Amino acid sequence: MHDPFEESLRDLLKSSPSVHDDDACLDRVLKTANRQVGVGDLFSLMGHCLEALMIALNNGSAHVAPVSRHSSERSADKAD
Repeated sequence: MHDPFEESLRDLLKSSPSVHDDDACLDRVLKTANRQVGVGDLFSLMGHCLEALMIALNNGSAHVAPVSRHSSERSADKAD
C-alpha cells in the first residue's frame, strides 16, 4: 500500500483541469507537499523543545534545596 500522503499528492496531480499545464500542476503539488511536511517538522520541533525542557527541569530539580519556615538560624536570631 502507498502512504496516505503520497496518495493525496497523486490525487491532487490527477485532478487537474482539462487543459493540462504540467508546471502549474507540479507547483500546486509541491506547495501542498511542502506545507504538509513543514507542519510535521514544526510539531516535531515543538516536541523536542518540550522534551528538552522536561529533561532540564528533571536534572535541575535535584539542585534546589527544600525551604523550611522553622530553621534553626531564625530562632537563634530572634533570641538575641
